[in-house]
Amino acid sequence: MPQSLGLNRILGGAIGIIALVSVLSSGAVLVTGDQLRDATDARSRSNQLVRALDSFRAAMLNQETGLRGYLITGRDGSLEPYRAGRQTLDEAIDRLRGLVGQDAERTRLLAAAVTAARSWQTEVGEAAIRMAADPAKRAEAVRIEADGQGKQLFDTFREKLSAIEGLEEVVRTALAERVARGERNESIALWGGTLITLLICLGIGIAINRLIVQPLVRVMAFVGRVGEGYLSGQLAVRAGGEVGRLSATLNTMVAGLSDLARTNRAAT
Repeated sequence: MPQSLGLNRILGGAIGIIALVSVLSSGAVLVTGDQLRDATDARSRSNQLVRALDSFRAAMLNQETGLRGYLITGRDGSLEPYRAGRQTLDEAIDRLRGLVGQDAERTRLLAAAVTAARSWQTEVGEAAIRMAADPAKRAEAVRIEADGQGKQLFDTFREKLSAIEGLEEVVRTALAERVARGERNESIALWGGTLITLLICLGIGIAINRLIVQPLVRVMAFVGRVGEGYLSGQLAVRAGGEVGRLSATLNTMVAGLSDLARTNRAAT
């Protein structure tokens, strides 16, 4: 076992270094990949919030359009956009509450927008629809819809939604930078780890060539000369480990053969 320690150390160390670099490189890629996924998920949630804000606005506009159509035509079918808008608004509010989460400022702004929207539904939409059902009160219903209160409520929720959108735009800009940085870091980790691994493999190959291959080539050349009968030379011992011990053993063997040859010549 001791005789094989040198080569085992060299080869085992080379394999260990390559494995270590591969593990570190893979770990760096995984970490940067997780960071990139987190930033991408956050940007996706931000985009969903912006779409939910647009859905909130569209739902309120549909209700206003349906209400005006009903007041003009008096036909119940004209209220279809109003009814669809109410349902869409409820869905948009639920989505927004889930997306806003625990953020205090966004929660406050959303609550104010919802309050204004619900007030419009109750004080303008539903009130005008009830009055318009009676032909004698249709003019009063039109007055309620055209009154400045409805516009004021619309302006209120629009202002609050725009404020949330402004806050989200700042977040989206920061998230875009995070995503770009994450993509760069992932690319650097991937290609940097690959380049470092290749350089280490190249260095290990050069080291193995100098420490093992070249000494073995010299040993084989020396053995070839001994096989041809050249017994006066000595192999320079430049390597350690097994190759160095092999060189020293060959030198001892050739010296013994040389002494034996001289003894035989003297005896002859």
